[in-house]
Amino acid sequence: MPFKVYQPLLDAMSNPAVLIGQDARISAANAPAQTLFGAPLVGAHYVTVMRQPELVEALGACFEGKPACSVQVRQSRAEGDSIFQANCAIVAGENPPLVLLTFEDISQLESAGAQRRDFVANVSHELRTPLTALMGFIETLRGPARDDAAARKRFLDIMAGEAARMEGLVADLLSLSRVEGQERQRPRDKVDLGAVIAAAVSTLAGATKAANVTVTCNLPSTGLTLTGDGEQLRQLVTNLIENAIKYGGQGKTVTISASQSEHIAALRGPAITLSVQDQGTGIDALHIPRLTERFYRVDDHRSREVGGTGLGLAIVKHIVNRHRGRLEISSKEGQGSLFTVTLPL
Repeated sequence: MPFKVYQPLLDAMSNPAVLIGQDARISAANAPAQTLFGAPLVGAHYVTVMRQPELVEALGACFEGKPACSVQVRQSRAEGDSIFQANCAIVAGENPPLVLLTFEDISQLESAGAQRRDFVANVSHELRTPLTALMGFIETLRGPARDDAAARKRFLDIMAGEAARMEGLVADLLSLSRVEGQERQRPRDKVDLGAVIAAAVSTLAGATKAANVTVTCNLPSTGLTLTGDGEQLRQLVTNLIENAIKYGGQGKTVTISASQSEHIAALRGPAITLSVQDQGTGIDALHIPRLTERFYRVDDHRSREVGGTGLGLAIVKHIVNRHRGRLEISSKEGQGSLFTVTLPL
C-alpha cells in the first residue's frame, strides 16, 4: 500500500506520529512530529533523527519481529525538556512490514508523581523531628530525670511545644487539602472583607504583643464587600498578617491596606486590593517565585523557631486561585516585603 495512503491517518492524530519503512527510513510523519523533532523527517533514517538509545533499541526490536514496544524518552524542546511515552508497533498486513511510532507527552504525569513523592518526603521529615524529640524526652523522663522536678518541668514544656508544632502542621495539611479540593468551585457568599481583616487583627493581638509589633490598618469604612468564601478569606488574611508579624522584626510596623477599584486590567473588572507590608529584613529575589511552594522556606531554622509550617503561603495561593484573584509578592533585602492580593467583586 502506498505510504501516502497513511498520511491522512497520521494527520488526524493529535500526538506526534511517524511511519518507518523496512529500509529504516521515515516514510510519513504528521505535523506534531515535525514540530517535536524540528527537522524534515520524511526520507531520513530514523537513527539520525531519534538518537535516544532506548528508542533505537525498541524500533530495532520491532523490525526484528516483536509486535510492539514501549519506552520512555526525554526530548528537548524550546520550552524545556519533555518526557514522552514512545510506542512502536508493526502495522499488520504490510509486506515488507512498516512500524508506526507514536509519542504521548507524559511530562505532567511525571511532574505530579514527583510532587507527590516530595510531599510525602517533606511531611515525613517535618513530623520526624518533633517525634524524635518527644521520644527522647519520654525516655529521659522514664529514666535519669524520673525524680528531677526541674528537668521534668523543662522537658514537659519542650514536649508541649513540639506537640503544638505537630498539631499546627496537621491543621495546615488539612486546610491545604480542603482548599485544593474546592479550588474549582466558585464561592457564592457575600463577604465583608473589612470585617474579616478586623477579626483577624483581633485574633492575632496576642502574637502582635508578644512580637512587639504595631499593626496599622488603612481601610475604608465601606465598599469592601465581595463574593467569596468567608472562612477561606479569613484564613488568607490571617496567614498574611501572621507571616508579617513573625518575620517583620521586633518593634517594627505591619501595615494592612485595602481599597476597591472600578476596573483592574488583570481581572477585567472591579476588584478589591488587599496589601500587607512589613518592615523586616526582606527576601532575596531568588526566593520569591518559590515562596508559595509547599514547605519552601527562605530560612528553615528561623521558620521553625517562630513556628512556621512552610504551608501558609501555599494555602494563600490556592485560596486566591479559587477566588479567581491574583497574588503578587515584592521585596527588597533590608526594606521589608509587600504581599498584595487582588480579588474580583
